[in-house]
Amino acid sequence: MKIKCIVIALLVGAVSSMAAVFPACAQSSVPISVVPKPQHLAPKQGQFILDGETKIHVPAKNAELRGIADKLAASIAAATGVQPQVVEKKAPAKAKNIIQLALTPTPDTLGREGYTLEVSPDRVILAANKPNGLFWGTQTLRQLLPPAPTKAPVALPAVSIADKPRYGWRGMHLDVTRHFFPVAFVKEYIDYLAMHKLNTFHWHLTDDQGWRIEIKKHPKLTEVGAWRDSTLIGHYWDLPQTYDNERHGGFYTQEQIKEVVRYAQERYITVVPEIEMPGHAVAALAAYPELSCTGGPFHVESKWGIFKDVFCSGNEQTFTFLEDVLTEVMALFPSEYIHIGGDESPKDRWKECPKCQRRMAQEGLKDEHELQSYFVQRMEKFVNARGRRIIGWDEILEGGLAPNATVMSWRGTKGGIAAAKQKHGVVMTPGTHLYFDHYQGARALEPVTIHGYSPLSKVYAFEPTPAELTEAERKYILGAQANLWTEYIATEEHVQYMVFPRIAALSEVLWTPAKLKNWENFKQRMRRQYQRYDALGVNYARSVFQVRQQLTLDAKRNAATVTFETDAAGTDIHYTLDGSTPTSRSPKDSNPFEVEKAAVIKAGSFVDGKLVGQVTTEVFDATKALNQQVSLKNAPHSSFAAPAILVNGLHGTTDQYDGQWLGLLGEDLEAVIDLQQVQPVSRISSSYFQHIGYRVFLPAQVEYAVSEDGKNYRTVKVIEKPNEEEGILRKAVVAEIPATKARYIKVTARNVGISPEKYPSAGQKAWLMVDELTVE
Repeated sequence: MKIKCIVIALLVGAVSSMAAVFPACAQSSVPISVVPKPQHLAPKQGQFILDGETKIHVPAKNAELRGIADKLAASIAAATGVQPQVVEKKAPAKAKNIIQLALTPTPDTLGREGYTLEVSPDRVILAANKPNGLFWGTQTLRQLLPPAPTKAPVALPAVSIADKPRYGWRGMHLDVTRHFFPVAFVKEYIDYLAMHKLNTFHWHLTDDQGWRIEIKKHPKLTEVGAWRDSTLIGHYWDLPQTYDNERHGGFYTQEQIKEVVRYAQERYITVVPEIEMPGHAVAALAAYPELSCTGGPFHVESKWGIFKDVFCSGNEQTFTFLEDVLTEVMALFPSEYIHIGGDESPKDRWKECPKCQRRMAQEGLKDEHELQSYFVQRMEKFVNARGRRIIGWDEILEGGLAPNATVMSWRGTKGGIAAAKQKHGVVMTPGTHLYFDHYQGARALEPVTIHGYSPLSKVYAFEPTPAELTEAERKYILGAQANLWTEYIATEEHVQYMVFPRIAALSEVLWTPAKLKNWENFKQRMRRQYQRYDALGVNYARSVFQVRQQLTLDAKRNAATVTFETDAAGTDIHYTLDGSTPTSRSPKDSNPFEVEKAAVIKAGSFVDGKLVGQVTTEVFDATKALNQQVSLKNAPHSSFAAPAILVNGLHGTTDQYDGQWLGLLGEDLEAVIDLQQVQPVSRISSSYFQHIGYRVFLPAQVEYAVSEDGKNYRTVKVIEKPNEEEGILRKAVVAEIPATKARYIKVTARNVGISPEKYPSAGQKAWLMVDELTVE
C-alpha cells in the first residue's frame, strides 16, 4: 500500500497530553530524535511506510538474529498496530517494503556493538559486525517510530546512521538489599537499560540489611539473612529514630537468578553480581555468627549506615565460607567480573581480635588496611583461578591494590585516577554526578533521599575520562555507571522516579563521543523521549521542569538580579513576586530581571498554558540590614562563606554547601550589623540550619541586642533553645519587639559546642550554620 502523505505524531510538549498531530509528506522534515545521539546521522529524502505487508528478513537458521527480529517486530506492533512477519532468509536484491537485519562479513571499525542503519523509501537495512550491534541498532529503529501507540499509518523518516559506543562499560546499578524487588521488576529494570543502550547491570545482592541470593551450601543465608524484623522510618537523621516493626525481605532462588541472567543476555546486557566483603556483612553474620570476630549474636539490620561487625580476617573458616559462596555465584553468573564490594569496612573489630592480629603478624602486615588488602588479594586469587576477575569499590586501593583488580571509583574520581595510573581498569561512578539516589530537584519538592544534588544537567555534564590522565593511561577507563541505593526507595514507582530521565543523560555520556555532546540539543531530543516514557507508563521525575532560580545581589543598587533556567526545552516560565502561585497569565520570564524590594518569587514551567512540574520558591529579604556592614567576633571556618553572606538578602537551603551558609566550628556567633544611621527597629531575625548527621546543630540560645553608639548595648530578646525538633531543617529565630531606635544590631547565637552523648558524633566539635540576618 502506497501512501504519499501520512500522519505522524510530533512532540510539542513534555507529556503525552501535549502531543499534537501534523501532516508529514514525503518531502517534509520530520524531527529525528535519538537518545543517545549517534556518531553519524544524516537525514535523507522520503519515508519508509510500515504496513501489513512489511516483512523483517534475517539469515536462515540463525536463532540469535531471529530473536532480535522477533523483539523488533513486537516493538513495531506495540507502537503501530502493524505486526511485520519475520522471514528467515536473505531478501532479494530488489525487494521492497522490507526491514533487513544482516551481519557484515568484513571486519570494520564498528566493533562488537556498532551498527549501520539505512532507511530509504523502499527498504530498511540494519547491519552490524555482531548481534550485539544489531540489537542496539533496533533500539535506534524503535526511536524512529511514533513515541506513543497510534492506529494511523506510520512511516519511518529516511536516514543514514553509522554508530558505535564510546565506552565498553555502560552500566546501571540496583541495590535490592535495603528494599527487595521481585524478579518481574528486575527484568523491567533491565529493559530500561536496553532501551538506553546500556550493557551492564550491577546487581547489589548482599548487605547488612539483607542477603538476597540463594546459596545451597549455606541455606541459613536466606533462611535468616534474607529477612529483617523492621525498617527505619523516614530519614536516618530524623531523630529519634522510629521503625515500622514490619518484617521485610525476600531472596532470589538460583533458578530465578538464571532466569534474570538469561533475560539480560537476550538483551546483550551483562549482569555483574556484588557479594559484599569484608564489610557490610551483618546479614551474613546473623546467619553464621562464627564468621565474625566476636561470635555475635547479630540480627539483620533495620537501619542504614556502616557497622563495625565485619567478616573476621583471622578466621580461616571465613575464607572457606566465602569461597563456597563465590563458587555458587560464579556458576550462576557468566560475567567476567565478580564484584566483591570492599567499601566502608571499619577496622575496629580487627584491631581487637586476637585472630586478626595473629594473621597480621604471620603475614607481616603493618596495619589493618594491609589486612584488608590481604583479604581482597586472597579472594582475587580464588576468583582468578576460575577464569574470572574481581572489581571493587575504590577502598580496595587502601593497603595495596590486588594485582588484577578493577576499581569502581565512587568517592569522586581520585580513586579511579590513582588506579588508572597503576594500570588497573576503572569504572567511574562518582557520587558527585552518578548517584541516582541523590536529589534531582529542589529538596523541599522532592521525595526524601540520602543527600546530594544531581539534576539531569549535572549528569549530562559528567566526563568519565579525567583530563589528568595521559593518553596511555586513558585506555584503563573502561566506562562508567550510575548507582541506585534504595535505603529511601521502597517501591517500583519510586525507582522509576529516581532513574528517569537521568538514565537518558547517562546513556549519552557513555555512548556518544564527547565532541558530539550538546546540552541544548539533548534537551530538545528529550522532548520526544518524555512522550515515550509517558506511553510506557514510566513514573519519570518532573523535576526537569522545575525552575531553578538564581538570585545575585547587586551591592551597588541593593537589588537582586534574578535568572531562571530549567533542564527541559520547549517551556514558558511564568512567575510572581508576591508569593502567589503563578499562572499562564502571570508575567513571563524576561531573563534576567531585577527585584529591588522584598519579594517571595514563585516560578513555574508551562506548556500550552498548563503548568508542568512543580512551582519553586525563592525569597529576597530586602530589609534594613541588606548589604550593610557586618563584623564578627569569631572568624568563620574557611570552608564556608564570608560575613557579607549574612546580609545579602538570600536564603540557604537544607544543603550547607549551597554557598549561602556561614559556618562556625565549635565557636559562637557574635555578629554586629551597622545600619549606618539611627532608625526604628521592631523585628530582628536570624536563620540557622540543622543536620545532626553532619554535626550541624541549631544554637542553644539566641540573643538580640541594640545600640545607638556601638558601645552601649541593650538586650531586647533572649530565646533559649529556639527549637527542640530533631532532623534536617532550616529555622528562622524571630524577635518581635516594641519599636526601638538603634543603629547597631548585635546577634549572639551560642553554639552547642560539643555534639551531645546521644548522637554518633558525641564529643566532637559542633557546627553552627547561619545564613540571613534581617532587621525591620
